[in-house]
Amino acid sequence: MRMMHPKERARMILHHLTTEGFVSLDQLSDKLAISSSTVRRDLERLREAGKLSRVRGGARLAEKKQECEPLLRGIPFHENIDRHRREKEAIGKAAAALCRAGDAVIIDGGSTTLQMCPYIEPLGLQVLTNSLHIVSALLQQPNTGVSIFGGVVFREQNIVLNPFEDDMPRSFRASRLFMGCAAITHFGLVQGDIILAQAERKLLAMADELVVLADSSKFANLGGHAVCSLSKVSTLITDSNISDASEKMIRGAGISLIKVGVCRQVLGD
Repeated sequence: MRMMHPKERARMILHHLTTEGFVSLDQLSDKLAISSSTVRRDLERLREAGKLSRVRGGARLAEKKQECEPLLRGIPFHENIDRHRREKEAIGKAAAALCRAGDAVIIDGGSTTLQMCPYIEPLGLQVLTNSLHIVSALLQQPNTGVSIFGGVVFREQNIVLNPFEDDMPRSFRASRLFMGCAAITHFGLVQGDIILAQAERKLLAMADELVVLADSSKFANLGGHAVCSLSKVSTLITDSNISDASEKMIRGAGISLIKVGVCRQVLGD
């Protein structure tokens, strides 16, 4: 019998594992007509390649790795934070100016809502949030009370969400909910992930007013999951690049519109 090439032996080993689930060293040695030491070397190479797992006396197919970390659809936070950064900073500052001293507010996680944090320290707010970034920023402020939702951590966005109905703190009532979105259309606010949209719908019931923070790039006919209609929005803060058509849509919905200017750095020659 001719000596098989290692690649051919590997294919046969994996074939046997696929059909039988487990094979012993002795079985492989007999089937392939090779020594036990050669079988061990072949199995070790396949183990290092992630094709199989070694067990006592033989081998079995490697189990497919399960996703151990939940993900949300959308742009990861570390990529999104610098998009339209100056617009977001100006919008965050304007949003903070709406807060009254001692208010209880909800600040939903997002790269724009995060920009509120530097401006609320003197106000002594009670803040409920689902964002670990916001928690980290507010922990530096001794006058700001911070509460956080329980649930699953979605690392890419660094937010905490819970799919269950009873996860909301029943005793917390906010004067305002500050929230971003993936897009604003004439249908309302849109998010790219159904889990996030569902979580934000539950937040709406906990606040007297909804304030939306969205730079002008968010006015787009983007498909996704509806959070709420425009009629639910009390105030929308955006930058001065908003189009005339988008401004007409917002004002036509009876929403108080705040447009912020953006300071651009001028470089010398």
